[in-house]
Amino acid sequence: MTYACILTDQQDITKQRLAHVERPPLAEGQARLRLQNFALTANNVTYASTGFVIGYWQFFPSGIEGAGIVPVWGTAQVTESRAPHLPVGTRLYGFYPMAEELVLTPQADSAGVYLDQTPHRAELPQVYNTYVEVQTTKPETEHLRALLQPLLATSYLLFDWLIDNACFGAQQIIIGSASSKTGLGLCKFLAEPVDRRYRIIGLTSAANHGFVESLGACDHTLTYDQVEALEKIPSIYVDMAGNASVKSRLHHHLGENVKYSAAVGTSHWDQFAAPSDLPGAKPRFFFAPSQIAKRRADWGPGVIEGQITQAWKRIAADASTWLDLRAHCGLQAALTVYGDLARGDAQPRDGHVITLVD
Repeated sequence: MTYACILTDQQDITKQRLAHVERPPLAEGQARLRLQNFALTANNVTYASTGFVIGYWQFFPSGIEGAGIVPVWGTAQVTESRAPHLPVGTRLYGFYPMAEELVLTPQADSAGVYLDQTPHRAELPQVYNTYVEVQTTKPETEHLRALLQPLLATSYLLFDWLIDNACFGAQQIIIGSASSKTGLGLCKFLAEPVDRRYRIIGLTSAANHGFVESLGACDHTLTYDQVEALEKIPSIYVDMAGNASVKSRLHHHLGENVKYSAAVGTSHWDQFAAPSDLPGAKPRFFFAPSQIAKRRADWGPGVIEGQITQAWKRIAADASTWLDLRAHCGLQAALTVYGDLARGDAQPRDGHVITLVD
């Protein structure tokens, strides 16, 4: 017996193909899950482009030299189980391969929450190994969860990290690729404090300038061609795109006023290059699981997770004003959607969800 998955060329992440691989037998304590839906966003392009640097290729190894499986967020249902605490029919939201199914070695963590104990994932961040039971619900609700929960969770953790560090003394926070859903979410969270002492500057392409400006989440919106118009005051740059040229121009324009430069995404992966000799603070990757781990140590388990849940639902409440859901059926459709995202051809308002049906 086989199942379908999508293999990505690890040297050229725009190249993908549909493949059929052997279904592994279940060992004692394991469960087989069938994917029902998953989202595709620029986040998945970042997973692919940083697959070796951050380790995303390790989650779901293909066993094929030079080919990786890009992770996705979505919902799957248990179709076969040798894990007594996880019965057939249970539906779990979490981190999955871009494929039809996955075998887990689940351990009950708390009511309705399971941790995958598959050996090769043991050293990976817990947030990616956590699966939460969900009930049957409306398709739109499920699609919004798959699309927005992981992206807005990152947005909120960025916001929490900035507040936790008193914004490094910055008077303006500049968000690169502000049209991305993670960038938009960060802008919205940053705008919430009534006593804030910083300005929110959105950077985006000329094509997406009107979209970002219409949302009202930024104090000022500039195109990438207008980087040199940024005010020379203490600043933080949060880079969602990874465009090396824009980063270099911004650092050279602001100089020592760059108090922190955070790299979050690489949706502009084809324009990404390791920074060198940039004025101001040297760019560093922001890794959301690290902020979760810090807050769990600060506050105890469950607190930051609760805040994230409240936060993403708060922003998602008005999603219909800035998001158009696009549902596609089958893995074959995922090839087209992912290709558009990897080439930068996707529209910022579109939220793509792949549904898998028998």
